[in-house]
Amino acid sequence: MTSTQEQIDLSYSVSNDFFQLWLDKNMHYTSAVFSAADQSLEEAQENKARVLYDFAELNQNRRVLDIGCGWGSFLEYCTRRGIQQADGITLSVEQRAYAEARGLEKARFMLCDYKDFVPEQPYDGLVSIEMIDHLCSPAQAREGKAVELYRSYFNTLAQWVQPGSCFAFQAILRNRIPRKRQDLLDLQFTADVVFPGGLNPRLEELILAVNPHWEILELHTLRTDYGRTTAEWLRRLRLNEAFIRQTWGDQIFMDYDRYLSTCVRTFEAHWSSDVQMKLRRIT
Repeated sequence: MTSTQEQIDLSYSVSNDFFQLWLDKNMHYTSAVFSAADQSLEEAQENKARVLYDFAELNQNRRVLDIGCGWGSFLEYCTRRGIQQADGITLSVEQRAYAEARGLEKARFMLCDYKDFVPEQPYDGLVSIEMIDHLCSPAQAREGKAVELYRSYFNTLAQWVQPGSCFAFQAILRNRIPRKRQDLLDLQFTADVVFPGGLNPRLEELILAVNPHWEILELHTLRTDYGRTTAEWLRRLRLNEAFIRQTWGDQIFMDYDRYLSTCVRTFEAHWSSDVQMKLRRIT
């Protein structure tokens, strides 16, 4: 991965207790899927997990790998729905510890870069939820390497399943570039301080990169869903402002308030979006 383990830990390891204050109860740190105006964040995150479970065509007789499994949120959903084996890989020490502490039957969590991972046997389905932003740095994108890096990722994952198997893929997208200096500074802050070493792909880069081993069966964008998700995260963060400042310090609260406020603005202004794709291995 382009992002190092140290950078991943910086992004996700402030404290598991900190993230529990403002994420949903199952600790999904990715866009939810809202199906009603009055739906809670918890319900919308269940929707997201259901969509991806179905995209990967999973059931109680299948084995799944979650690439960039975070705190184990999606695999927890899989074990409730029924799964033969649920494996996850991550580069975050704290996230892996939290995932293992869930005590999920039929689930395993490994601290591993996807490039170094060797499956024991082919999986029946794959899932990756907003992990691909760690693969290409801004400098590499400027050098024209983005599609090459993403294609290498999709080609590697194709070797872990048989032809006909499905891959449920979700990614944050970058789109328009803001014109105001403060907006640019806020986006740079998010990239340099909260998620160093990474870059969100453009949709057209992903469309190019899935070839030659995958075909796109379904594609949905979630710009408004992610805007609503980040707005709810921000609301919950601010409800806990005093406790966060007392426990982790003023700077942590100010950094995450700035980051989440920027996210809300980003999705409102079409600077970013999010995509879910159902892919099927064809070669």
